[in-house]
Amino acid sequence: MPIIDVQLSPATTDWPTLRAAAREAEQRGYGAIWVLDHLAGLPLGGTTMLEAFTLLGALSQATDRIELGTMVANAWNRQPGTLVTAMASVAAVADRQVHLGLGAGAAPGTTWAVEQELVGTELAADLADRHARVEQVLDLIDEQWSPDRDERWATFPLPRPRPTTLLGVNSPELAELAARRADGVNVLWYHPRREEFIAAYEAAVGDRPFLRTVYTTYSPELLDPEHPDRRRMAEHGFDRIVLAVLDGVEAFLADDTAPVG
Repeated sequence: MPIIDVQLSPATTDWPTLRAAAREAEQRGYGAIWVLDHLAGLPLGGTTMLEAFTLLGALSQATDRIELGTMVANAWNRQPGTLVTAMASVAAVADRQVHLGLGAGAAPGTTWAVEQELVGTELAADLADRHARVEQVLDLIDEQWSPDRDERWATFPLPRPRPTTLLGVNSPELAELAARRADGVNVLWYHPRREEFIAAYEAAVGDRPFLRTVYTTYSPELLDPEHPDRRRMAEHGFDRIVLAVLDGVEAFLADDTAPVG
């Protein structure tokens, strides 16, 4: 049965409430807390934001055992080396399993690119170039996080246990890349091309271990494994279900239903 996780949004929720929600999620038995990676609240209809890895570090000290992850870290919000070191630092501080969900970012000129353009980040217009940026991050991870890494990486943080890498996919090409290079994949449940993405990674992954995760908007009904969507998710072979609480965190706190997974 899939593990049930929760995603929290600092675009609409202040730090004290996020901290309380994280502690409550741990107490109720959720598998992991995932955080968004945005520079501003505007794309999510919010009024503020907290930087993703800073927030993960804080959540690691506000909780004891629940796993932590980014869903997803934008490959363009940081230089690749900074991103890899930030994740390794979170792993060291948290001292538990953490997950690096990684995304290729948006094309320039789109709604999702406004925050990067405001801070002067140059984004790649070509999809292949954005995918190449993701591969660059994965290449660096393989070098820096290897147990027998070259001595030139000797003073970079070496996370143990090694964070899992997952690609948030919105194209068949990225789904295939996840199957080749990452530990897992994340798919938006209500994406109109969902079945296409699933077919792409299933055709490429073979029989190696591969973490299949899916995310959708939080609803208490989805905590029931007999819910029709939960049954379909299980049929698709998803290992983890991420329920995104993008607003209404107070309602999440008020409903003490425990996840069944």
